[in-house]
Amino acid sequence: MADVIVDPGVPPQDARVLRRSRRVLIKMRQGWAPKLWRPSSGLHYWMLAAFGPAASFGLLLSLGLMSPGLAVLLLALLGLPLVMLRLGRNDVSTEEADEYAFERQAFAQLRWYEGRYVLADDLDEPAARLLARAQRAIATVSGSRINAEGLLDDVRNAVMLPAQEWEIARLLAKLSALRAQHTEVISLGLTPGVAVVAEPLARALSSSEAAVLARVEALERYAANVAGAERAYLAHHQIEELRSHVHHYEELVAETGADAFAVPELERLAADAGRLEQSLRRSLSSAHEAMRAPASTAPTAAAAERSPSSP
Repeated sequence: MADVIVDPGVPPQDARVLRRSRRVLIKMRQGWAPKLWRPSSGLHYWMLAAFGPAASFGLLLSLGLMSPGLAVLLLALLGLPLVMLRLGRNDVSTEEADEYAFERQAFAQLRWYEGRYVLADDLDEPAARLLARAQRAIATVSGSRINAEGLLDDVRNAVMLPAQEWEIARLLAKLSALRAQHTEVISLGLTPGVAVVAEPLARALSSSEAAVLARVEALERYAANVAGAERAYLAHHQIEELRSHVHHYEELVAETGADAFAVPELERLAADAGRLEQSLRRSLSSAHEAMRAPASTAPTAAAAERSPSSP
């Protein structure tokens, strides 16, 4: 499961930063903010370390307080430790600067796009299981060969599937938060008067979860149809490959005098290929029909989002 699920409306470059920002987001929630100072790069550190002593010795030379030979000797004695220190700090300074730059960028993006991403850690266990099911279904469709080769509506899938993942994650995050609040309140015990209010709210939570479940199951049906079409597609290609070599088999059986046995088998192979091709067409048609189902659940899911707030 992805650590951070991002609204597909977020620009791709910013979305990539958000998906990598789980650690920064957790630190932010604990009160962290990026430091105001910027770690010096290796080059800046080297320039500062070298300029100070050189400027000091130059001043002493210009005032006649130090001989040129002594200045060269002191520069050499001081320069060796500086070089060793510079080499030791090079990688560390670069890593610190890169880490600082990413954390500052992630901090800004997380604040700017607040409400347009979901941290998977925020989902309770039932919600996390539902999201994982949805993501497996989406991966089945997106990773299929028939989708890659355009036998499905790959353009629509590229838009619809990320939108479905985001909507499911967003609704499950709200459901998890409300469910946690509800559980905390009722764990203290309920008087009869409070129970009258709490019971319909509990039903609202259950109906909301059922609505999201229906959306996930629609995705799973789509994925199942795609998987069936994928198997038929691969089998179709295998049989076509075998059929392309039929004439070699025919030549062999004719030369060996095995026509009486082989000809019916070859004819059966051709018939199987024909049936499989029809099956593939039906599977692709079923997948196209199933693809429309997840989108049709949107009004139900939107209603589910409003349900928990209803008394």
